[in-house]
Amino acid sequence: MPKGLKRAIGALLAVFAIYSVLGFLILPGIALRVINQQLANYATVPARLERLELNPYSLEVTLWGLNIGAPGKEQIGFERLYANLQIDSLWTKALHLDAVELDKPKTELLFSKDGTLNLAGLFKLPPSDPAKPDEPPSKPFPLRIGEIKLANGYVHFQDMRPSEPIEFLYDELNFELKNLSTLPEDNADMTLVAAGPAGGQIDWVGRISLVPISSEGTLKVTDGQMKVWWPYVRDALPLVLKDGVLNFNTHYKLSLAKETELLLDKTSLSVAPFAIDAPDGRPLVRLKNLDVSDTSIDLAKQLVTVGKIRSQGLETWAARESDGQLDWQKLFASQPSKTQEKKAEAAKKEPATATGSETTAKTEAAAPSKPWQVLLRDTQLRDYRIHLADKVPKEPVAIDVGPLNLDLTNFDSLNKSPFNLKLDTGLGKQGKLTAEGEVNLAPVRAKLNVTTRDIDLRVAQSYVTPFIRLEVRSGMLNTDLAVDLKSTEPLALGITGKAQVDQLHTLDTLKSRDFVKWERVNVEGLNFQLGDSLSIASINLEQPYARFVIADDRTTNIDDLLIPQPADSKPAAAKTKSTASADKPMGIHIGEVNINNGSANFADFSLTPNFATAVQQLNGKIGTLDNRQDKPAAVDIKGKVDRYAPVTIKGALNPFNPLASLDIATSFKRVELTTLTPYSGKFAGYRIRKGRLNLDLHYLITKGQLKAENKVVVEQLQLGEKVDSPDAVNLPLKLAIALLKDVDGKISIELPVTGDLNNPQFSVMPIVWQTLRNLVVKAAAAPFKFIGGLISGGGSEDLGTVSFAAGSDALSSDAQASLDKLAAALKARPALRLEIEGTSAEASDGPLIAQQRLEREYQSTYYKILQRRGDKVPAQAADLKVPDDEKAPMLEGIYRTRLKGQPPAEWVDLGKEERQNRMRDAVLKSWSSSALLLRQLGQARAGSIKDYLVDKGQLADERVYFVDASLGQPEKDGRVVSPLHLDSE
Repeated sequence: MPKGLKRAIGALLAVFAIYSVLGFLILPGIALRVINQQLANYATVPARLERLELNPYSLEVTLWGLNIGAPGKEQIGFERLYANLQIDSLWTKALHLDAVELDKPKTELLFSKDGTLNLAGLFKLPPSDPAKPDEPPSKPFPLRIGEIKLANGYVHFQDMRPSEPIEFLYDELNFELKNLSTLPEDNADMTLVAAGPAGGQIDWVGRISLVPISSEGTLKVTDGQMKVWWPYVRDALPLVLKDGVLNFNTHYKLSLAKETELLLDKTSLSVAPFAIDAPDGRPLVRLKNLDVSDTSIDLAKQLVTVGKIRSQGLETWAARESDGQLDWQKLFASQPSKTQEKKAEAAKKEPATATGSETTAKTEAAAPSKPWQVLLRDTQLRDYRIHLADKVPKEPVAIDVGPLNLDLTNFDSLNKSPFNLKLDTGLGKQGKLTAEGEVNLAPVRAKLNVTTRDIDLRVAQSYVTPFIRLEVRSGMLNTDLAVDLKSTEPLALGITGKAQVDQLHTLDTLKSRDFVKWERVNVEGLNFQLGDSLSIASINLEQPYARFVIADDRTTNIDDLLIPQPADSKPAAAKTKSTASADKPMGIHIGEVNINNGSANFADFSLTPNFATAVQQLNGKIGTLDNRQDKPAAVDIKGKVDRYAPVTIKGALNPFNPLASLDIATSFKRVELTTLTPYSGKFAGYRIRKGRLNLDLHYLITKGQLKAENKVVVEQLQLGEKVDSPDAVNLPLKLAIALLKDVDGKISIELPVTGDLNNPQFSVMPIVWQTLRNLVVKAAAAPFKFIGGLISGGGSEDLGTVSFAAGSDALSSDAQASLDKLAAALKARPALRLEIEGTSAEASDGPLIAQQRLEREYQSTYYKILQRRGDKVPAQAADLKVPDDEKAPMLEGIYRTRLKGQPPAEWVDLGKEERQNRMRDAVLKSWSSSALLLRQLGQARAGSIKDYLVDKGQLADERVYFVDASLGQPEKDGRVVSPLHLDSE
């Protein structure tokens, strides 16, 4: 072999050997030493690289065991870092790494209470040279990496800045990046999967480019626990998270080529479940689930488009506190925002002077930015429940809203187009409310069709109580309305449609008696324009009832119910505004008011004698009411007193200004005076045995001055026994009645009344002259007036009595046959009148009445027991059949209630059956002698006779009178006879 070749080979071998020694042994050791020296120089904590390996032929570098931080508290580190440099880096002018692998990297991201990041304090770097001018940005370093792999990464995050520290861990972090390059237009494929023991896995797949910086891919978060980052929210809003799981998935596009461009599309978000409480532990929100899908977010266009929102099962609570503020409002106001605190601190630290460029930048930042646009294409909320409470009234009000269902379509936050709304919700225990229509935000406009069903009006009780002594016992509101909101500044609102209030029942809490009630009120043709007019085509009242009482000082029961209010304390501005609006009062127009089958209780204690009666079967009409026309409304109402006596109300009134003009005439005909016995006993000192009343009242008001003409006509009045009463008038009433009766047996009294309604001073014209005139006429005419024309019996049959079975008011077949003959006889003799004397006998009626009363007590008590147990019950207690074994337990309670005491002590030693028999006998004995029960039976028997004669015998009711019920003696067979009396007109 030539010597030259040997030298060349030897040289090559020497170079190979030297290169190998340098590459495998010397350079790794030097590099490891240099690295550890630099770490020691600049690291503020223990830092060391365990081993470094270099393959000079394959250009592979492997670093082993980097740990920065105290042993056991390492803050940065990895197990192995591998890099493979490619030789083509020499001629491509770009650093080319075929692969970079990082095994088990570990990072601790720790923020202290003052905001210091732990990583910022790991190294002390030399300060930069302030004299060196800033260099213009250079091109990015040319770099190509074929593949980057990060396996089994560990990231621990802790933030002590919030009031409640935040901490989470990802101990399964895997990352893969292929074909990364800083060369223009090169893209890299990226995959990241991160998971931790507390859940919340992150999956990130996409492509990334460094020049320019851009990326596209998908990002998914699975089972993210909201409690991990909730303290950030907690410091801004005082809301305590009890539960919250988030799932998120989106496709994205990011580009920083010119400006920041970020587009999220195919985005979906799910929260289920979710629950937050107030700091004091009160529940605020409970949510079953929330799903958002088909969503996109465009950062450049500042546009958020939400395709679908589906949510179910939200429950929330809200209350208006006693000071008038909402509890949510007070909750948010109670905690200052951390962001605001930081801004305030930054403002204190900011230098007083600023350069021109800084001033310009601040001015630009202060300029208003383009608003974001949010589009909600299709939103559906289902089964929401809202618990509302109002603690402002003395008696707090609680309202449950739900289940609430809401649909929103095409909602636009910039209001480029109106959106559609559909609401369906419950209100209270059985109320329903629906609203559907179109809403516009800027300017605010809305056209909605609103319906309500069975809204319980008792909820208004707490708001009524401070103003009137009235209890709302029941009432249901139903409406069908079209709401047209034209603007909010100024407020312009129109409402049209119809409304209905069913089963309204109000109670006078002073006297504990009914005040106003009705079965139904229909308001048709409603047209309300806020601040301008209220128009109603018709108001129809079904079975209305009202109680109206005029006191002796001419005040009414309505005046007694009203609660005096404190003086007006409105601000001056508010008063000025109200005064201005008062210049043009709202126009009120009501086409007509129809009354169907109404009733009323009426009393006038300003009359002498006093008058009180009940009116039924009221039917009539009130004409057009219009406060913008000085034209009174016609009134035409008819009814009856005690079923038979007709009453009429006619005239005209102006309810908007009654003191200016009123002309009402009221007429009562053929009112049975026996129904007024309690009043006559108190004020006259006598019971009324019989009599009828005709009353004509005419009230005329002109410019506040009252002129009333009251005419009272009493027919065939007969007084009964005297009653001791301290309020009775001290007059010889029987003699006065005899003197006042005219030739037709009538008493006529004129009572004109005049006075000023603002300060009543009434002067009742004396009736002495009328009394004297009647007395003279009677004295002359009475001796020649006799009753004749008695009924011929037509045989031995006695038609003057009606027999009843003991304890019963039912007519037997024999009694009906007798009354048929009597009715025929009276039709043939129209001048005669029939008087019915209802009779009862204690000896025969008493035991049966007592037995019936005891059975009713059993039924009533058993009915209440079944109600409390929740069992089904019939419409009324009388329909119940009480089992015999249930009666014994109830008997002792009936005994104590009826006899006002406990059974005698000596009865304790009696047998159970004997003791019950004695209690039963004692109760029956007390009821057997009850004058009230016997009197009621007698009245019922008289009513049965008259009803049969009027309804079956077709006898005119004005020819049949009641005589006050009496006690008699039974016949030998136990029957009780009610006598009949004849009188003439």
